[in-house]
Amino acid sequence: MKAHIVLQIEDHVAPFEISHWTTIRDNKAAAATTVHPKLDKIFAKYRLPVWITREYQPAKNTWSDDEIKSRLNRFYRVILQEDSAIPADLIRDITLLPIIKQVRMGTVGRSDLPALQPAQMSADTGADSRRAIYLEEAQTYTRGQASVVVAVLDTGISQRHPELKSAMLPGYDFVDIIDGAGKFIGDFFGYDDNPDDEVGHGTHVAGIIAGKGMNMPVGVVPLCKLLPVRVLGAMQRGEKRVGAGLIDNINVAVKWAVDQGAEIINMSLGIRHTGGGLPHEEVVEYARRKGVTIVAASGNDGAEELYYPGALPHVIAVGAFDPAGEVAGFSTYGKQVSFVAPGTNIYSSYLNEEYAFSSGTSHATPFVTGAVAMLKSYARTRGARLSDAKVKHILKHTADKVDTAFKHRKAGFGRINLLDAMRLLEHKLN
Repeated sequence: MKAHIVLQIEDHVAPFEISHWTTIRDNKAAAATTVHPKLDKIFAKYRLPVWITREYQPAKNTWSDDEIKSRLNRFYRVILQEDSAIPADLIRDITLLPIIKQVRMGTVGRSDLPALQPAQMSADTGADSRRAIYLEEAQTYTRGQASVVVAVLDTGISQRHPELKSAMLPGYDFVDIIDGAGKFIGDFFGYDDNPDDEVGHGTHVAGIIAGKGMNMPVGVVPLCKLLPVRVLGAMQRGEKRVGAGLIDNINVAVKWAVDQGAEIINMSLGIRHTGGGLPHEEVVEYARRKGVTIVAASGNDGAEELYYPGALPHVIAVGAFDPAGEVAGFSTYGKQVSFVAPGTNIYSSYLNEEYAFSSGTSHATPFVTGAVAMLKSYARTRGARLSDAKVKHILKHTADKVDTAFKHRKAGFGRINLLDAMRLLEHKLN
């Protein structure tokens, strides 16, 4: 994707009837080059030929009430036709237009990818982390339902892994970074229908949610379905690997996952707020309206910091606890943290049909995602539908507190407890 900006027009302006940005890869003639006299005048002033496209597309033929109320029909992606930088003065001039509500630069978001350490296969290896949340006891209620779909927005998922392949639905790859040569490892260009993992991070996360338990501890909900959505490529920075993807493409991926029927979205990633509107705000609002639960990592810097989408109000932000039950030293904290879950030396699926250990809030997050899917699955076996609000209420009131406070600065509402959550749900359903 060439340099671009995203515009949101004011509510009093009639939406532009133009093509979506994905259509211009193979048919540049489908893109509009003019849309409104005031905008057109500014682009002419800077002598910048542009393609103007729709940022989001409706789930069906026309915009739904939820899409309109989330204002997704008012966002547009303006893509430079030439490889050049976007002048700062251009952004200023567009911001001053009375028809524009907000402008943001198309930027690459970066999220640390905790190191994965390949290990020998064993169904008992890493079992302590599962025991810490009473997984075996909770699974006497349910091991998930195939009708409950969990989207994993990450580095993709290794779709041939024996622990995961039976759970996999057709997914998508939204990573498209045109200037990634020499910086990125593996596939970084061209969105397509192949969300395969080249790094291992997303595969590890997916195993915690839905691994079959063949040569690793069983996932939280092995009978649920996984929707693999690749939103992060991988960059090498010294000894570390960093996940990176266009923030706007991550937004589009969130909407796509919601529209594909995902009831829960796992986002083991997070970016800082660097200006403009809050990252992912409009698509998280859309997910809220559709009743979708989003679970995200709080971050791994061990400081009081805000990472998005975890810091948004609708999102469950997850920190990590260690084998002693204490909040891990690397776990980012603050008022946004909802819960903590096992996050150190977690054993799960990896690339090439192998297995690995890893630590980080990235790997605590899928335990909570699995908890949400477990609650929704059990309710379904009882003929009930569990709303996002009810899921959060149950988890909040069954988490194990780390002290006498109802909400702790580092642990949120406490350590996730799957057994107590299932017991409370059963009580409410009787």
